[in-house]
Amino acid sequence: MPQTLTAAASPVVITTPMLEKAAQLARDAYRPLWTGNSGEQSTGEAVARHLDATITLLDTDGWTRTWSWPTPPDNALPATDDETSVRDMVRTLLDYVREEDSATARSSQRTVITALGYIGGTEHGDPDTRDIAQDVLNVLVQALTDNTAARFAPWSERLTRTHADITVLLTAGARFARTYGPAEPVERAA
Repeated sequence: MPQTLTAAASPVVITTPMLEKAAQLARDAYRPLWTGNSGEQSTGEAVARHLDATITLLDTDGWTRTWSWPTPPDNALPATDDETSVRDMVRTLLDYVREEDSATARSSQRTVITALGYIGGTEHGDPDTRDIAQDVLNVLVQALTDNTAARFAPWSERLTRTHADITVLLTAGARFARTYGPAEPVERAA
């Protein structure tokens, strides 16, 4: 009986046959899945760690389907006239910047793509594991949708997408990487 990976609040179901289909898509790809833009190969475990850390970050900071600037567009700087002093203009500008910065800090939710990118600059990943993780997620979405043109980023931003859906796919990506990704190279005795 195939194993499945789901979350109670998500209609996304990942099965062993779906993971096997994704593995076949990866083998048939025009470039090696596990080699990043540096030209070096990443292990499946390294990519899985990147995906696991992304789940943790999204659970901590919060997930948002898409991102937009947190300040409503009607919050504009006031007009100035010839009587406005430079000091008043600078004070108004600084207040505006502080308000924008505060609004951004309150809205710390991340999209899954920005979370993957953030982890690429931490001890849990690098630019290669970030890009490979996105490629892994692409082949999973292709297998899930049965469409080889499908890509993870647009899939993750669909109106119906939920945090649970994203978590299921990231978890499946980590499982896929551990199962199908390359292992650590064996050291040879000199």
